[in-house]
Amino acid sequence: MSKGTAPVEHPIHELLVERHSPYAFDPAREVSQADLSSLFEAARWTMSSYNAQPWRYIVGVKGRSQATWDGLYQVLLEGNQPWAANAPVLALGVIEKHFEYNGKPNKAATHDLGAASAMLTLEATARGLVVHQMIGIDPEAARTSFGLADSQEALTGLAIGYKGAPEVIPAQYAERDEGPRERKPLADIILAGGL
Repeated sequence: MSKGTAPVEHPIHELLVERHSPYAFDPAREVSQADLSSLFEAARWTMSSYNAQPWRYIVGVKGRSQATWDGLYQVLLEGNQPWAANAPVLALGVIEKHFEYNGKPNKAATHDLGAASAMLTLEATARGLVVHQMIGIDPEAARTSFGLADSQEALTGLAIGYKGAPEVIPAQYAERDEGPRERKPLADIILAGGL
């Protein structure tokens, strides 16, 4: 098993074993337009409640859509800015809070955004890219900066790029990257029944 792979209890697909969310991004490597488009195509084809597809993304790419990247960087909470500064792509995950077909609240919207971002992340992993998702954003700043409608809510940030060396980020983040990958045992997440 290569460094950084998940120490799984049972066999799973290699993409899932390899996927992880580093803090260190290579500041010198750009993400191609083709790869980036494919990541969001993977998100587009995610399953959703009533096929509502309630996810929306705001995407900023250093050097290509710099003003958007800068705006997204400002929306990140202070604890995320030191390491996210190296990510060539920043994105914001936004939900449509109501179903378009009947205007009723969509209780599954946050779940569906998470599913779309997971599919995006797996596509990234297949292409040798990494994605670090974060809840540490200022939703009201995002609303103001990007003119979100009342029916929309910014929920998560995503940093996208290539894994970088630990020395490109402050030590406390590098230590997290170099530490062991851990999860609760499988038995702890099955509440009833059994496998």
